[in-house]
Amino acid sequence: MTWTTRPRSEIGGLAAIRCGEGPPVLLLHGVGLRAEAWNRQIDALSRRYRVTAPDLPGHGESPRPAVPMALADYAEAALAVLAEPALIVGHSMGAMIALDMAVRHPEMVPGVAALNAVFERDAAAAAAVEARAASLDGERAADPGPTLARWFGPDETPERHACGDWLRAVDPAGYRMAYAAFARAQGPAREALARLPCPVLFMTGALEPNSTPQMSDTMARLAPRGRVRIAAGAAHMMPMTHAGDVNAALIDLATEVLP
Repeated sequence: MTWTTRPRSEIGGLAAIRCGEGPPVLLLHGVGLRAEAWNRQIDALSRRYRVTAPDLPGHGESPRPAVPMALADYAEAALAVLAEPALIVGHSMGAMIALDMAVRHPEMVPGVAALNAVFERDAAAAAAVEARAASLDGERAADPGPTLARWFGPDETPERHACGDWLRAVDPAGYRMAYAAFARAQGPAREALARLPCPVLFMTGALEPNSTPQMSDTMARLAPRGRVRIAAGAAHMMPMTHAGDVNAALIDLATEVLP
């Protein structure tokens, strides 16, 4: 089955899936998920590349941090997984982490793919995400229903069921910590995007209400080597639901930036 749990190793303090041989690619998932959210990308990319997909701190099999973390702290945790420069691919909060890594550690990041990335939320969107963060008590698993409805709409699919299982299983305190960091982050600063030296792919779904096409387009215009792709018919869980489009775009970028 596509969403079967994979074996992990401890790499840089995090539990991580590693597959394939060749130039390195690092995959960073979003809040409440785990490395298996990248299963379709792992299968496609590991034919040519050495793919590492960690569980973010407090997610999956990675330990929960002892103290609260900001987005930059998650970026440092992801950086510890790298032994050499790598193409960084992130989804949702993972995309924000990937962009932060590229801004602060450009020597380690020859290219970035920011999938379903947030940028400069408007007042209503910021209030909504802050309210969701405040509703988490860190002790009980949050009801995944509202999240799944935002991500998938009403359709019952294997992808929806997999995400529901992961959201129910995630450590409540780790989830609360990550969601708080996600809610506080507004995406990279405009001046930070303007000085990014590497190629950056900004990709989101045409039906994405939160990480909107307009956000990706604006970021692509600000980054000197930015480019944008919009996946028709896709919403927030685009790497899972529209893997063919995502994988083709990632292979194009990897071919460009990796030796």
